[in-house]
Order: sequence, then C-alpha cells, then structure tokens
Amino acid sequence: MGSFQAASAELFVTPSAISHQVKTLEEFLGLELFVRRPRRITLTHAGEDYYRSVQEALNEIDRSTQKLISTHQTGELHLSVAPAFLTRWLLPRISSFYEAQPDVKIEFSAATGLIDFDRDETDMAVYFGNGDWPGIDIQLLRHYQQRPVCNPKHLHGGVIESPSDILKYTLLHVAKRQEEWSSWFEQIGVPYKESKQGMYFSSGSLTTSAAINGLGFALADVGFVSEEIASGKLIVPLDDEYYRTDKSFYLVYQKNRALTYSMRAFQSWVMEEMTKDVSSPAS
Repeated sequence: MGSFQAASAELFVTPSAISHQVKTLEEFLGLELFVRRPRRITLTHAGEDYYRSVQEALNEIDRSTQKLISTHQTGELHLSVAPAFLTRWLLPRISSFYEAQPDVKIEFSAATGLIDFDRDETDMAVYFGNGDWPGIDIQLLRHYQQRPVCNPKHLHGGVIESPSDILKYTLLHVAKRQEEWSSWFEQIGVPYKESKQGMYFSSGSLTTSAAINGLGFALADVGFVSEEIASGKLIVPLDDEYYRTDKSFYLVYQKNRALTYSMRAFQSWVMEEMTKDVSSPAS
C-alpha cells in the first residue's frame, strides 16, 4: 500500500504523527488496520473493509468542502492563458469584464505548457490545441480560423478578386508552420505557387505585425486582429475564404472542481464574448 512516510509527505505532517493517529484509531476500534513490515505497510482484511466503508463518506466530505468554497464569493482568479489569445483577444476586451465584475481580481500569466492543477495555484487556463488533454474539464472557446490579411497600402492600388491574386504578392510565413499557406490554398482548391520570395518569422504575432507594416500577406484569425481591421491598418480582401485548422482554444480547469464565484463569472463572460464574435460580420 505504501508507507506512513509517503502519507506524511502528502499531508504535510511528520511520519510519527501519522503513526500515532493510526495507532489511536486502532486502539479505539480494537482492531489492527495495517500489517507493518519493514519499509512497507498493507491493509489487513479489517482495514480493507473499513476503507471501503468510509471511502464514500470521505468523498462526500470533499464534495461538500468544494461546494462550500465555491459558494464563498472570492474575488480572486488565477488565470493562465496561451500568449496569442492573451495579447490578441483577451486583453483588448477585458475592460468589459471588470466593468461587470469590479470586485473580481484576475492574476494573468502567459504560458504555452500544460498546468498541473493539483499542485499549481492556477484556477483556470486557456489552452491551444486539439483538446485531447486527460484529467481536466474542457470547454471549447473558438476554432482557429485563418484568413489572409494585409495592409491596404501593400496592394499598391491593386484589387484582390480571387484567392489566386494573393500569390502575386509577398506571403508572410511562420517558420515552424510553413505548410499553412499551402494548406490554405489546397483547402479552397487553388494551385499554390508563390511568385515572390516569401518572408519568414518565428511566430504568428510577428507575421501579423509584418502585415500591419505593409510587408505582405499574413494568415490570421480575424478575431485576433479586429482592432487593426476596424482602424484600417489591416483588411481582409477575401473574407468569405478561411482555413480552419485542427486546433482550437479551450477554457480548462481541474477535473470535477466546483467553480468559485470568480471562475463562474469569467466563464460566463468569456462565452458571451465568444458568442458576440460568432455573430459579428467580421468573424
């Protein structure tokens, strides 16, 4: 089964304290619950029976504790977010959340790795991927849909009437995802052949910045560049054509966790904002 040493590490008490409590329980019951061997302990038959009997009660105590915590209207939320989602989508909109929930304090962190919710202080996270993460609850936020965007000045007066017209201009690539442009053209049934030397960058954020600065066409999720589109820094010349990747953004948190007030408030707000994006003509 293990050892009192392992139990003490999990419960943050000394091994002797665990041993003493177990001994006290055994004396109260008049039964031995453990077989003690060097470096290892196992349950006796009586211990196994007792464990099965009290396990559900302990689970109920845990559920009741989580429910009590969730109903206490804590105003703190530790939120870990995929960097692109944080800078391009969340931060430009977050002021509306604070207007609706002025007592909720959010601590943001940008991260690309997975969170160990059992050990980390993070309450919720936004992941980017295909949604196959075990041991957590996940909720789809948005599919990642890419469309060609550019600074209107880059066209030099030209007109984009069909997807093939884009190939006359410089294409901006993410170095680690060089297949994106070819996949986009393949999806819409247009032969892919660049007429100009493309430019390569380390991230999608940089290709977007390059497009804003008039260096060429980038593939971007329109929801992430809505401000630039509204201000005229970027245009979407073929807004009926998009490429949906196999990856999406998801809101995730610890499996079976009872949500706190601040977690429920953020979840409700972010889903409402997603609904606005879906219904917006620009999306």
